[in-house]
Amino acid sequence: MVRSSYPDVEIPAVSIHDFLFGDVEEDRLDAIAIVDGISGSTTTYRQLIAQIDLFAGALAARGVGVGTTVGVLCPNIPAFATVFHGILRAGATATTVNSLYTPDEIANQLTDAEATWLITVSPLLASASAAAAAVGLDDDHVIVLDGADGHPSLPDLLGEGRTAPDVSFDPATHLAVLPYSSGTTGRPKGVMLTHRNLIANVSQCRSTISLGDDDRVLAVLPFFHIYGMTVLLNFALRQRAALVTMPRFDLEDFLRVVQEHRTSWVFIAPPIAVALAKHPLVDEYDTSAIKVVFSGAAPLDGALASAVATRLGCTVCQGYGMTETSPVTHAIPYDRPDIDRSSVGMLLADTEARLVAEDGSDVVAPDDGASEPGELLIRGPQVMAGYLNRPDATAEMLDADGWLHTGDVATVTHDGIFRIVDRLKELIKYKGYQVAPAVLEAVLLAHPSIADAAVIGAPDSDGQEVPKAFVVVQQGAELDADAVMAYVAAHVAPHEKVRQVEFIDAIPKSASGKILRKDLRTR
Repeated sequence: MVRSSYPDVEIPAVSIHDFLFGDVEEDRLDAIAIVDGISGSTTTYRQLIAQIDLFAGALAARGVGVGTTVGVLCPNIPAFATVFHGILRAGATATTVNSLYTPDEIANQLTDAEATWLITVSPLLASASAAAAAVGLDDDHVIVLDGADGHPSLPDLLGEGRTAPDVSFDPATHLAVLPYSSGTTGRPKGVMLTHRNLIANVSQCRSTISLGDDDRVLAVLPFFHIYGMTVLLNFALRQRAALVTMPRFDLEDFLRVVQEHRTSWVFIAPPIAVALAKHPLVDEYDTSAIKVVFSGAAPLDGALASAVATRLGCTVCQGYGMTETSPVTHAIPYDRPDIDRSSVGMLLADTEARLVAEDGSDVVAPDDGASEPGELLIRGPQVMAGYLNRPDATAEMLDADGWLHTGDVATVTHDGIFRIVDRLKELIKYKGYQVAPAVLEAVLLAHPSIADAAVIGAPDSDGQEVPKAFVVVQQGAELDADAVMAYVAAHVAPHEKVRQVEFIDAIPKSASGKILRKDLRTR
């Protein structure tokens, strides 16, 4: 077993709202908390706290509180912080929904999470309305932040001037958020994260990710994803930094925002690193304010990290985590240039890890070099309470001793530097988004000309993982790769599209019928 070399952190028994905003220093209240990267409008900490309280009061007046789950379908805009933390301030639970989801996918999450309210914006209203209708939500339970006929709006709710409610719950057990994850495999499941989980992970990050109140943090990673939720929406605000929001990634807008707003910390996923290292447009903008580029959500190649660092003249760090760990468990500290950038760095404070070999024994780090690989197990206060209404899936992921089985294979050195080298799990990471092969296989098998199918992650020309389908065509049918990709694209979110297709005579399977994905990967 490896234990973090950092001292344990204090995890106060309070709500996430009180932890983040209960003791904002007087001289920070009028400092900028959030900047709209597109329009340039600003929100101070004083204004943000007031908006959160007003929104919580408006929700409470409508019966929203402990026991209520509220869906949030919204891109990265300043109002996201108001409604997200307003929901938690009211004692309710937020289930954040991928902005790229189809109506069916939105409806599935709302149903599974038992959400009785949905918050969205007008550009996403068509999908939100279809999903709401499918699950029986009336228009008055669908809040459209920027306004739409028949729906409550954010200005309307804030304008009611209601006082935030007094709520009481145990932060160690009360669910703050229900993000959805595919875990090691299968269809998405609600990850139960308590107020204590979120507070713990913010506190753990403070010893390793050294941004402060003089930093401006680019928030292009989506807040609905646990990475953006914890590291940006919670951690950066706790550090009293200024968040600069972007609703979507566009390289030219990204570079313009970096230049105009002088962002010093830039949190990304590896596909953005590819653009920063290779695209000629980068040379047309002033990126000199960037101090740190921090990558997560998928593995970052060490050579790519070096290319970004050289081109931008900054430090590049990498971290590791999962939705089920709130999410961060490992990170490369900013002040450790000696650590290999293709590693995921060191354990965060208060975190333990084990590497378990195929025979069930613990892998031990040698005196020199890296250990043999083993499955990475994690234990710490950031580990989830379990999967919502899925005791079977919870038991598969989280053992009786509190060890979370990540499904990732890692090595470790004697000084506690971890490297992710493989994955046991089938989950595909496309541009930081989770893509479950089972979901795509179900779509493919619904096609009348497809007899069988399997999906794996395969590298594209930039070495990034993309969904690849192996397809067995029905006897007598005709089908080409473009038709397969178009069919899937019509039924899934953009990040879930199949990007490569290979036709095959039969899908390799075990005697029990399990797809032998390792055999497909060797083709």
